[in-house]
Amino acid sequence: MGIKVLVVDDSSFFRRRVSEIVTKDPELEVIGTASNGLEAVKMAAELKPQVITMDIEMPVMDGISAVREIMGKTPTPILMFSSLTQDGAKATLDALEAGALDFLPKRFEDIATNKDEAILLLQQRIKALGRRRVYRPITRPATPTPTPAKSTRATTSPQLTRSVTPAPAPVRGTVVKRASGKKYKLLVIGTSTGGPVALQKILTQLPANYPHPILLIQHMPSAFTPAFASRLNGLCKIQVKEAQTGDQLRAGTAYLAPGGMQMMLERGGAHGRIKIVAGSADMNYKPCVDITFASASKISGRETLAVVLTGMGADGREGARMLKSAGATIWAQDEASCIVYGMPQAVTAAGISSQSIALDDMAEAILRESSHG
Repeated sequence: MGIKVLVVDDSSFFRRRVSEIVTKDPELEVIGTASNGLEAVKMAAELKPQVITMDIEMPVMDGISAVREIMGKTPTPILMFSSLTQDGAKATLDALEAGALDFLPKRFEDIATNKDEAILLLQQRIKALGRRRVYRPITRPATPTPTPAKSTRATTSPQLTRSVTPAPAPVRGTVVKRASGKKYKLLVIGTSTGGPVALQKILTQLPANYPHPILLIQHMPSAFTPAFASRLNGLCKIQVKEAQTGDQLRAGTAYLAPGGMQMMLERGGAHGRIKIVAGSADMNYKPCVDITFASASKISGRETLAVVLTGMGADGREGARMLKSAGATIWAQDEASCIVYGMPQAVTAAGISSQSIALDDMAEAILRESSHG
């Protein structure tokens, strides 16, 4: 029997289209469809699907409200469909805050370069989420109120919106008890599926005087990265911005790679300078963790702490290999706390990472390791 999927959308055409794609995969099974969020909440409780695909804008009850209701009553992995607009980006981030695990563009031509690739990607995402076991999220306001001044955020401590554990539960990662004593100049973090919540969890725990610049590579469309950077900046004590060519790296500032582009590090200033390029058309990921990691290996080398978080695939493995060859420290998120244990598994299985660390422990470990920089 395949992974049971509930398809939710107010468009009968889109419900039918998604259902046809899902059922083409023998490992997937559509057990129901709903035309609004209220129906989705009821059917989630009655049918107990293993994955729900959810539209955002619907009558009676919108997708974000439905996600919040479902995660509070019958926690289920939810994949959002979103428009690639500024409003769509904000709504999708709100849905992830509410407990959704992943998202894809609603227009299939925005997912991949051809129809077959788009279909395969959707099926892969659903199967990856269907292997997760999701527990009730921690309650928090749907839309956090940003604090205007960074200096007043010392007591702000946003909580992770959910706790996700694979089934069966794997062995939890080790906790770094003692810093290595290395000196650092740069922290780089790469992630994909589940990354927005993971990054928020880590970055909101860093103090305003964090001693190093931070490069963030999150697989995300170009319409989403400005909104995501703005949201993180409103929640964090450190500064967070979407990276631009010519940005001089500064301590206590995180630079988010812009969607659809590649972020590279080049020499310039005290810590280095950012260069944003279009990159090759045949690259699978824009932004690509491998590319940023590889450029960091040539500029900051052994004085780099690199972290690979939750995500599908193996992006980051080869870049992390280059960083390790240059003497850098590589960490991976542990399997138990990942939404998808793909990218961290790739660096761990290759023997590149020196630690597998639970998400809840990652910020503390980073702070301890960075204290000698």
